[in-house]
Amino acid sequence: MPQKSAVKLGLNIDHVATVRQARGGPSPDIFHAALEGIRGGADGITVHLREDRRHIQDTDVFLLKRSISVPLNLEMSVFEEIVKIACRLKPAKACLVPERRRELTTEGGLDVLGAKRRIAEVVDRLQDRGVIVSLFIDPVLRQVQAAYDVDADFIELHTGSYANHTGRAQARELGRLRQASALAHLLGVGVNAGHGLDYENVKPVAKLPYVEELNIGHSIISRAVFVGVREAVREMCKLIRKAK
Repeated sequence: MPQKSAVKLGLNIDHVATVRQARGGPSPDIFHAALEGIRGGADGITVHLREDRRHIQDTDVFLLKRSISVPLNLEMSVFEEIVKIACRLKPAKACLVPERRRELTTEGGLDVLGAKRRIAEVVDRLQDRGVIVSLFIDPVLRQVQAAYDVDADFIELHTGSYANHTGRAQARELGRLRQASALAHLLGVGVNAGHGLDYENVKPVAKLPYVEELNIGHSIISRAVFVGVREAVREMCKLIRKAK
């Protein structure tokens, strides 16, 4: 097998916007957070424009799209209003995720099998506008196959179950991630991963064959409270890029 290339880091800055929205003012500035992340080595910036606008706002995504020097990855549901905004925005990448109003954050992967027709339609509309589309799915082989069936460019493997376990249970979850990654590669679908990854558990996922990018937010922003965004990103990048 060829030597694995360094895995990229997509910095999710949703939680910076969460703090901002707690007071309703302009601080902390998510654009400044994005710039500091890029200076620290982030290869992309990820934001989730939720239907309820609990953190990221419409104006945020358009500002980031025209202002940052790295690709913007828009996490989004297949809700029609959000799809229309994404088609106007034309981010470099879009990741389709499930969304429930009462959840604290995205919980579980997208059921591509159960919503194939709608997902295929959204994938096609975004790709027509030059957007690279990924589907956020659990490491379930049938969902990987379904992602291929709807012509997704990438899958993003949900690593939440892996992150929530330890010991043998975590090893089993890592095995599931490895199998899903291998199948996606066999089918010609790119592989990203994310959710719940932190400075302690990121290396085994970064070592997985075929994974190209990790999208990480909460742990980095939490670390940034103490050391700043730039240093928090630099520390994560160092861990990821050593895990070849």
